[in-house]
Amino acid sequence: MSAKWAALFDSEDWAWTAGWLHDLGKASTGFQRYLELSTDSRMESGRGASSLVDPDYDRTTGTGRVNHSAAGAAFADELMPGPVGMVLAYLCAGHHSGLADYHSSETGRACLIERLKEGRELLKGVGSGLDEIERELRLNLVPPDYLNEGNLHFWVRMLFSCLVDADRLDTEAFCSPEVSVRRGSFISLEELKQDLDSHLEKLALDAQAQDMDVNRTRRQILSWCREAALSSPGMFSLNVPTGGGKTLSGMAFALDHAVRYSKRRVIFVIPYTTIIEQTASVLRAISPRWESSLIEHHSSFDPKRSTPEFDLAAENWDVPVVLTTNVQFFESLFSARPAACRKLHNIVDSVVIMDEAQLIAPEKLTPCVSAMNELVRNYGVTMLLSTATQPPLPHLIEAKEIVPDPSSLHRALRRTAIKMPASLNEAPVSWPSLATEIAEHPQALCVVNSRRDAYELWKELRNALPPEEEPFHLSTLLCGEHRSVTVSEIKRRLSERGVTRVVSTQLIEAGVDLDFPVVFRAAAGLDSIAQAAGRCNREGRLGPNGGSVRIFVSPGRIPIGLLTKGYNSMVEIASLEGFDPADPKWYSRYFEQFYSRLNETGARFIQDLRAEAPELAVRFRSIGDSFRLIDEASRPVIVHYSQGSELMDQLERFGPNRNLLRKLQRCTVSLQSWLFEKEQRNIRELLDGFYCWNGPSGPQIDVDLFKESFSSEETVF
Repeated sequence: MSAKWAALFDSEDWAWTAGWLHDLGKASTGFQRYLELSTDSRMESGRGASSLVDPDYDRTTGTGRVNHSAAGAAFADELMPGPVGMVLAYLCAGHHSGLADYHSSETGRACLIERLKEGRELLKGVGSGLDEIERELRLNLVPPDYLNEGNLHFWVRMLFSCLVDADRLDTEAFCSPEVSVRRGSFISLEELKQDLDSHLEKLALDAQAQDMDVNRTRRQILSWCREAALSSPGMFSLNVPTGGGKTLSGMAFALDHAVRYSKRRVIFVIPYTTIIEQTASVLRAISPRWESSLIEHHSSFDPKRSTPEFDLAAENWDVPVVLTTNVQFFESLFSARPAACRKLHNIVDSVVIMDEAQLIAPEKLTPCVSAMNELVRNYGVTMLLSTATQPPLPHLIEAKEIVPDPSSLHRALRRTAIKMPASLNEAPVSWPSLATEIAEHPQALCVVNSRRDAYELWKELRNALPPEEEPFHLSTLLCGEHRSVTVSEIKRRLSERGVTRVVSTQLIEAGVDLDFPVVFRAAAGLDSIAQAAGRCNREGRLGPNGGSVRIFVSPGRIPIGLLTKGYNSMVEIASLEGFDPADPKWYSRYFEQFYSRLNETGARFIQDLRAEAPELAVRFRSIGDSFRLIDEASRPVIVHYSQGSELMDQLERFGPNRNLLRKLQRCTVSLQSWLFEKEQRNIRELLDGFYCWNGPSGPQIDVDLFKESFSSEETVF
């Protein structure tokens, strides 16, 4: 199995040899004694032979956990000294515990040097079996032509993925055949393409009946995507304004291209879970076969949609269509952990749609772009960057733009009039006056730059409205379940032309399919303004420029960091003659300014992962553990929304398990560390490391958290 998958990136013999070596330590007398005694004792107790999980190994009795993975690593190092043996040593030694650092400076005895010492001791107990194993090995190993000291870490992870997944699947087939048979029972991409084609034909007929300009433009975009799908695999970009139908047109490109060039799957990489849920809903609506052929792999996945087949496919992405987050995708590509790396070989020879590409974490831009380039150059991936505000990503290999003239397309799809303030240096508007202005519109969205600002404006807007017209608010201080319910209710109100006023942070901007006649946006980066405008007159029902987008100078301070850099870049280009926030030609200038202001783009991760000669010393584990796209200075807190109270009770009574934790994720809010400490009086520790919001009043606890956290003048950013 390892060799079959590795053949896709010219590394078949390497994976074959690693597959033979990885469990060599199980031939040692110590491990055999361990099996005999453990099996006997468990058979006598009725627990079965599979319960080999004792925490410590007793060398006298032969019971407990035994290290077996280091023996194959040591044998590879002795048999093939130098770089070849070292690559195999990393793979074998880490197939249970993860890829190791070479040196001990950061990970101590977990490093490869120490593991090799253990392995040499284990080899002494293997005896004559070594000769038999050696005859099965492919010793004349030649690295693929594309390999160098800069991308060796990437290649080793891909080999590691092949080995780990094959090891887990082989074990599963032996120990749990009833589970194993559930894998891989999906329809082909060709069949999914047939369903998508039928769905698009139906949508086209419905759109013709409506006879709207925006629908005609969407059909043209789809035609361009299908034409581009005939092109050779590589890097592509789809620069289409919000509301241009990127999701289905991008999927049409992906499936046409995948079928033509025998790609194995389609992977949607999306920045926010709210967009994943929406995208999944659009794709599931294509047909029942689509419903059962895609998985969502992210932390906020609704467990009510889970099936045994879903859980299995999420382990290694062996499914036709995967929807996942930037965090899951990129952190896995730099991980050293077996569970995270296991799916990497299934990215090979796929089509990856990078949705809202402008939202790739700027602090990790360099390693993320490097990974994208590597996948396209050497692992058969076709990548599509899909965005309304295409950034010139530094050092990205040249991408073929699908749209012949993006500027003309943006003009054709312009549905809003964006009104900028006379000067971004003018006096800020007050929250009460802004609330009064919003209250004049029965349907309006206002997007602000921080959760504090959202609370202040929401409070003023409530005061300006009668009780029956309670405004909505959206922010990350609402748990995932509450956000989903709120967005669904907003969509329902809008579709019925009901009174709908929303105050939100920027989480609503990228990809959330809402359509307001009026949008207010606090001054921010140009990409944020363009995304907010995409929530206005989205379907073009008000005609060209019929939607109204008003940019205002906020009384709230812009949070320091990336938002401030984006704002300052916007101020600089807005002062230039001829500036038009709706013209895509300004996006490149904006992002150039923005990227020039970044202090850190993660270049050190690539530098620190370079293989050092002569030992091929690589810091796999320490770099993998530190590579995070989201600031970890936050604490999860369970709230009482929806099933939250019931799930908390189960957690206290029965302790954590995988299914319960997945359900709890939907009722969890992440608090920054300073806010977690500030709110200690309202937070209770249920179990060790599990916290719940225990603040005042009512079942809508996360709303109370939202109010309570920003009711104090001491709150700062």
